[in-house]
Amino acid sequence: MAETLTETTVAEVMAELAALEDPKAREVNERHGDDHGVNLSKLRAVAKRLKTQHELARRLWATDDTAARLLALLICRPKAFERDELDAMIRQTRAPKVHDWLVNYVVRKSPHCEELRVAWFADPDPVVASAGWALTTDRVARQPDGLDLDGLLDLVEAGMKDAPERLQWAMNHCLAQIGIENPALRARAIGIGERLEVLKDYPTSPGCIPPFAPTWITEMVRRQGA
Repeated sequence: MAETLTETTVAEVMAELAALEDPKAREVNERHGDDHGVNLSKLRAVAKRLKTQHELARRLWATDDTAARLLALLICRPKAFERDELDAMIRQTRAPKVHDWLVNYVVRKSPHCEELRVAWFADPDPVVASAGWALTTDRVARQPDGLDLDGLLDLVEAGMKDAPERLQWAMNHCLAQIGIENPALRARAIGIGERLEVLKDYPTSPGCIPPFAPTWITEMVRRQGA
């Protein structure tokens, strides 16, 4: 009986997400590689109403629908996922927003986070590797003890210029974070960014910090008064 009720709930949620589909939102999202048309504020409102339902989250994830997966990541219980389950999920994920939410909302809160960070960091799949770099960037900011920051800069210097887009973004973020957090390495980080010129001409909205690492580092340090 519980199984049938869960299946019905999945069908109801999928119908609700379909009703929220907005062609204009889909057009905007697809420009960023996300194949769904649900406004994220409305998606969060659905998640707030559903609250935490881990089994429902698992079943929504299994639909392979991007909006359903985003909702699943909002209503799941991050610590309830097994290590291999999270590994499989990151390999199934190609939509950038799902990838970002999976890493930041779920994996970061998992007891398997550090083990997965190390494994993913060296993965031959650049999308999986980008998750490892994202988790490493988080460690640079929160818990840098034990990290070889000079070694990370070596890897950025050697590989960021020609890295695939998602991996390049993650490496660039790590480069900027190292420069922001570490005065002793700041000049080297800025120098690497200036030489590689990755994202130097990336269009940025007024008031936003450009992703070009030297500018990003300099502005964040200025704001922090460091």
